[in-house]
Amino acid sequence: MGEVQLEKRFQDYLDGENKIEPKDWMPDAYRKTLIRQISQHAHSEVVGMLPEANWITRAPSLRRKVALLAKVQDEAGHGLYLYSAAETLGIDRSELVGDLLSGKAKYSSIFNYPTVSWADMGAIGWLVDGAAIANQVMLCRTSYGPYARAMVRICKEESFHQRQGYEIMLSLANGTAEQKQMAQDALNRWWWPSLMMFGPTDDLSPNSAQSMKWKIKRKSNDELRQEFIDKTVPQAEFLGLTVPDKDLKWNEEKQGYDYGEIDWEEFYNVVKGNGPCNKQRLSDRVKAHEEGAWVREAANAYAAKEAKRKADKVQAA
Repeated sequence: MGEVQLEKRFQDYLDGENKIEPKDWMPDAYRKTLIRQISQHAHSEVVGMLPEANWITRAPSLRRKVALLAKVQDEAGHGLYLYSAAETLGIDRSELVGDLLSGKAKYSSIFNYPTVSWADMGAIGWLVDGAAIANQVMLCRTSYGPYARAMVRICKEESFHQRQGYEIMLSLANGTAEQKQMAQDALNRWWWPSLMMFGPTDDLSPNSAQSMKWKIKRKSNDELRQEFIDKTVPQAEFLGLTVPDKDLKWNEEKQGYDYGEIDWEEFYNVVKGNGPCNKQRLSDRVKAHEEGAWVREAANAYAAKEAKRKADKVQAA
């Protein structure tokens, strides 16, 4: 069967809402797209631990500390699930991690912004994880089986993170005038970067159309961004906070909010490595990788020893 026929059969299979599994035939471009997307997702989970870990020792109560610890632990687990899913596509995890540490691979631009107050832990949970959920719920139905299955658990845990963040914002908004101002300041700083998380507008997103045809994505960047805004604005109103967008207004005709222009120059500047914390985040990941080398070496040595023991046992039998 020729390449064209194989690709047609592959697309027909996807159009029938079937899942692709690791041993199934797939176009090279499909495999590469998934490796890029899943690995970037994994990198984002791992780098995403850094802005929050900074606040574990400074959380205002034991309850908040334990919740934040649990969240950071979850994100490490998400990275593990996703690297494992990427490996089913025939790429080694060490190569993926190497690309991250060298600066070759990208991760979500949102994690290159500083967390300057405790209120940022609330804003990240509410807005950043809220935007992540909007992006990721559709991935539970993505066409690649291992990715879809990993996303089911990830989305359940992200929902906890979002609720945790909103509760922090609610406590601050109902607190003293100073605490409410902290919440408003965090919203002011995280609102626009959260909208950028969905990626460029549809007309400027080079991979979206093909990813939707392959059913890797189920909704476009602009659709997801609009859904997020429509859900989040009423939540801000309930908190008594003001969304920092003078052009925000309800559009009765489309039953959604119109919103102001996103600063895409800032987005691309951060993506290119020039954000407030890009260099710090990468430096921290490199340091952690180097300091953890002995753990990886010990684990590999133990795995090799166990493999030899089992082989010797089989041979002896």
